[in-house]
Amino acid sequence: MKRIGIICLIFFWAAGSVDAAVDLMFIVDESGSMSGEHEWIGNMVTYLDSELMAEGQADNMYALVGFAAGTSDGGPDPRRHSVGSSAWGTAEELSTATAELVTSGALEDGWDAINFGLRGYYFHSDALVNMILVTDEDRDSLNPSLTYDKMLTALNDDNVMLNVVVDCGFEDGSGVSALGVDAFGNAYVADGSGGYTLSTGGVMVSPYYNTDTCYVELAWDTGGAAWDLNQLRDGGMVAESFTTAFVDVKVSEIVCTPAPGAFLLNGLGIVFAGLLRRCRVL
Repeated sequence: MKRIGIICLIFFWAAGSVDAAVDLMFIVDESGSMSGEHEWIGNMVTYLDSELMAEGQADNMYALVGFAAGTSDGGPDPRRHSVGSSAWGTAEELSTATAELVTSGALEDGWDAINFGLRGYYFHSDALVNMILVTDEDRDSLNPSLTYDKMLTALNDDNVMLNVVVDCGFEDGSGVSALGVDAFGNAYVADGSGGYTLSTGGVMVSPYYNTDTCYVELAWDTGGAAWDLNQLRDGGMVAESFTTAFVDVKVSEIVCTPAPGAFLLNGLGIVFAGLLRRCRVL
């Protein structure tokens, strides 16, 4: 069975497969250490789009929000980057737009950027909405009116799934370092050959300051996955494994359309998901 098929069966306990339009918004830190991640997004997004289309999901639109730069260059913060000639565009247009991201920022409030994405954009009718936050910093509270409960409610009210690529380590239940962990506790572990394996009991370890409570837990509470940015920065086969796992999981989340807030499994579902993880084939 294909990778996507196995992972999708795990997500099936949340919702069935539905073909719908998809709005994918990248929310990206524009501070000084982020140039590598900017390049990664530009390269990865066309791969992601091709994998979505291979699964029959062809109606995909992309948006790009930058944050942190305005604190140093006097511009708006957060801010919209045009994709093509408008707020939403194709994967190829978003790949091009990432070249407009800067690395001059200093203070990073990811919640403020997510809030900007929710309030400052028009989402397409009946579209599945996914946000992908990419930052190597914890949250600097530039908008103190935002709270965890407000952020989760706003995301769930708009049926938005959040994924995060952040400075936080992850491990599986055996203490093996993981690329990331999804809302089911599935840990994605690099296999040394550019692929990955699934393992159970995934947890976060050594988060950077408030990255755990502000970003990782928020992603999990919307049904999304959280990923260790430092594994991506390791480069080589580990980075290849990171991208493969990230794209596979993102495609599965979209194709299987898990409803935010409905991802929690009952006891039988947990057992079944565990069986699937053990019998997964590459």
